[in-house]
Amino acid sequence: MDLRDDGRTAAPDRDENIEKLRDLAKGLHIAMLTTRGEDGRLFSRPLGVAEIEFDGDLWFATGADSEKVREIEANPQVNVAFASKDNGTYISISGFAVATRDRAEIERRWKPYMAPYFQGGKDDPNLCLIRVEAESAEYWDGPGTIAGKALHFLLTAVTNDPGKLTDNQRMNLQ
Repeated sequence: MDLRDDGRTAAPDRDENIEKLRDLAKGLHIAMLTTRGEDGRLFSRPLGVAEIEFDGDLWFATGADSEKVREIEANPQVNVAFASKDNGTYISISGFAVATRDRAEIERRWKPYMAPYFQGGKDDPNLCLIRVEAESAEYWDGPGTIAGKALHFLLTAVTNDPGKLTDNQRMNLQ
């Protein structure tokens, strides 16, 4: 039986799923974080990913006084979406978020590109991190370039096999 760090049992293919998402997400540094507002409406906004090496959690730096932090505190269920038109890769990750001001965590995850957003740098009193614990994901991966799509269509015509233009999979990450 495989146990996660938090003591819960992990799905047997969790590590494989995380590895697949890690490979797909390479080079994708901006995500759309979707939260639910007080009135139930969904709100999405772009955020730079503070931790690129996906291990089942996603990390974002933000202002502790932001609306998204208040929305997460009221309803921690969120969605994070990545898109790369150039690569033909699209990823949607659902999970639960928490905002933290843990100084050791901020120190560990601080990146120089964050500095323009926080006047006090990593010591800015308004700086906090959002950690999203991924529960499930879905991805679409296909030929991103025009040449790749043209080659796919050409091979489909020659072999008379429609095949699939994209690889699509839903996965459990718990």
